[in-house]
Amino acid sequence: MSQVEIEAGDSEGRLPQLFCELCFVLCAWYFESAMNIGITVYPTYGGSGIVGSELGKELAARGHTVHFISSALPTRLTELNERVRFHEVEMMSYPLFEHQPYTLALATKMATVAEEENLDLLHVHYAIPHSISAILARESLKPRRRLPVVTTLHGTDITLVGADRSYLPITRYGIVQSDGVTAISNYLKEATREIFHFDDIKVIPNFVCQYDYHRLEVASLRETLAPQNEPLLVHVSNFRPVKRPVDCVEILARVLKKGVKTRLIMVGDGSERPNCEHRARCLGVYDQCVFVGKQPRIVDYLSASDVLLLPSDQESFGLAALEAMACEVPVIASRVGGLPEVVTDGETGYLSPVGDVDKMAVDAARLLSDEKLRKEMGQRARDSAIDRYRPDVVIPQYIEFYEQILAKHAK
Repeated sequence: MSQVEIEAGDSEGRLPQLFCELCFVLCAWYFESAMNIGITVYPTYGGSGIVGSELGKELAARGHTVHFISSALPTRLTELNERVRFHEVEMMSYPLFEHQPYTLALATKMATVAEEENLDLLHVHYAIPHSISAILARESLKPRRRLPVVTTLHGTDITLVGADRSYLPITRYGIVQSDGVTAISNYLKEATREIFHFDDIKVIPNFVCQYDYHRLEVASLRETLAPQNEPLLVHVSNFRPVKRPVDCVEILARVLKKGVKTRLIMVGDGSERPNCEHRARCLGVYDQCVFVGKQPRIVDYLSASDVLLLPSDQESFGLAALEAMACEVPVIASRVGGLPEVVTDGETGYLSPVGDVDKMAVDAARLLSDEKLRKEMGQRARDSAIDRYRPDVVIPQYIEFYEQILAKHAK
């Protein structure tokens, strides 16, 4: 055997060893860079709870360990494992407290989990009261440990609750004292600057998983909702006044008057539902309205529908619009807040002034009557949603932001 052949043979013999060494180095780097993150959300159907829960799951899928700290298991958190854990905030019942001091109980739990689980940082969603609790937890642990606080602003914590005179000072304190602040849209960043005179904010949008949200085959559900195979309008919300769900009933009545066959699927529940039902009866369209209440699988109802109605007074982002777009459902929405950042007028849906139910009805009738247009716009909607808002575009922005905050604290 020649010298060259011997060297080649040795090289080939070392390949498995070199591969193992490389894997060891990569694994060591991976686990050294993995973070231990505490996340607090409202455990409800609201957008902040949904986004925070989905973020935690995406972070865990990338090797980080996430500890949810909340009063109840968040709605979208269906499975726990070694990388996704839940710590319940327990409240003491005491007659002196007419209203239980949740903010303090949450702060105590945050500090306890931070020490016991060696958290790298706390990421709280919705400024009030979560940022205040996190700051209390951080300060209570000084000087024995550092606990950076990241606050994500979601909308009404700034534009409604936080802007109220009784909460404005403490909301501003929670934002300013956070170690890092993110907002879900450029609109919300600008609103925060105007209301609180604070603009050191990183915009990181909401996201949608292209594998969880896509148009499914739901023939049985579709047959139930559309017995005459008519195209369907759908509205998804928590039925608060700010969502203007009664406008959806007004739009339905106007579309039907134009001779377009359709039904309106109302997904969700809240204070405005009785008003919607009453208005539907007054307009004689109650039989064309289907109220299905809260549903754990929104994607099924989006997949069965053809056009989403989102006539809100205010939307800081419009997560319902994004999820609909991912399911190839064009969106008819108000031109407010962050919605124009998500929905491109005339391309992925139609935007109108708040309360302009006549124009919204015209746009809805156009889409419902033209299947080709509806499908083309629906495909553009999905392409836009996935290109700009899929997890592997958005999640790295959060990870990079965490790393910047931790690096700043390490100095």
